[in-house]
Amino acid sequence: MNYPLFHTLTFDVLYACACILIFVMFERTLYLSYLAVRSAQIARKIGPRSPASTAPAMTDRKSRDPITQAVARYVDAAAHTGITRGQLEDYSAALYIEVDKKISAHLWVLDTIITAAPLLGLLGTIFGIMQTFTALSQGGVSDPAEVSRGIGLALTATAVGIAVALVGLVGHNILNKRAQSLTEGFKLFVLRLTPAAP
Repeated sequence: MNYPLFHTLTFDVLYACACILIFVMFERTLYLSYLAVRSAQIARKIGPRSPASTAPAMTDRKSRDPITQAVARYVDAAAHTGITRGQLEDYSAALYIEVDKKISAHLWVLDTIITAAPLLGLLGTIFGIMQTFTALSQGGVSDPAEVSRGIGLALTATAVGIAVALVGLVGHNILNKRAQSLTEGFKLFVLRLTPAAP
């Protein structure tokens, strides 16, 4: 078996995971920040409680973000005279699921990398140690310092895997909290715009 090649490939995959992790964290941070700004604008327009009949002018219907679009669709549904309160609640639940899905998109990538990175690091360590032991068994290494260097290099893969997972875990938790806050904010908008029961 070509242990040096597998060891190198493991490092390459770990570095690719780190790059994807950084890209997704950066992209989600920008996107969720944009949604937070749009959410704050909607909150200012809606106020503490606004009846649905006065709400159509409150949302920018040209905006492409999921929260603004969902609020506009809910306002349209609430203004419809033939809709019952139960149907409106079902529609708001469907909108909530749709908004949550769009806001939480790509967070599964972080979750996957968090799980896979330590395992990849461990795999790289195993390949590195096997490479060192193969060199020892073939009589190619007689210096104990060389063996220590080989095992130290092998353990570096585990360290890189754990570091990638830790950065991903922190980023995932922060982004997941922000995403939950935005979806809860949307739920609050819907509650504020819901017509009072007769």
